[in-house]
Amino acid sequence: MVIDQVPVSTGMSRRSFLLASAASLGAMGLAGCNTTDGISQAEAAKMYAALPHEKFPVPAVDVSKVDPKYYRQTVRYEVDEAPGTIIVDPSNYFVYRIEGDGVATRYGANVGRQGFLWSGDAYVGRKAEWPVWTPPKEMMLRQPETKKYAGGMPGGLENPLGARTLYLYQNGAYTLYTIYATIDAESIGTNLTSGCTGLLTQDMMDLYERTPVKTKVIVLPA
Repeated sequence: MVIDQVPVSTGMSRRSFLLASAASLGAMGLAGCNTTDGISQAEAAKMYAALPHEKFPVPAVDVSKVDPKYYRQTVRYEVDEAPGTIIVDPSNYFVYRIEGDGVATRYGANVGRQGFLWSGDAYVGRKAEWPVWTPPKEMMLRQPETKKYAGGMPGGLENPLGARTLYLYQNGAYTLYTIYATIDAESIGTNLTSGCTGLLTQDMMDLYERTPVKTKVIVLPA
């Protein structure tokens, strides 16, 4: 089934519309909207090929370990938001980049586990390639093994933030939440983080290149 058009009621707020749309479509098993064309595993293999020329060469994604609905694709997604806006839908494990004219780029994601989810409006306060990762104090208390990185873990494939990271801010302050890159194909479609949202590295690089600082980010309630 293809959703060609989702009408926007002028009597609804933007957030009410987003929540109602996500809930109703999710209940239909469409996770927000369907694609006009599916992505084959062969096409996905090309999309998620190795990136040998990166500072730290990125391996190809084993696309057989990713549910095809999470492959990057263009979908119908009718919302009253400006092109470029990012919408995180943790209930359905999707991240959308609004392209305009009722269309969005949709990426599969991993999201926060129970007790670490959050929602609200934010914006990209800064962005970084192969960033240093410093565990928050709260994480070091929960997971003492991370204390060895109190001074920062250098960028690389083992770094939890991966190749590219968008840092989310509210009112001039870093929220401690990010949209980051992962090479763990099996993590997509799962709840495993401390609230951050992860995309496959190849997807994150696509989103990163098209997302300037100050871009609006909406994180929907789970």
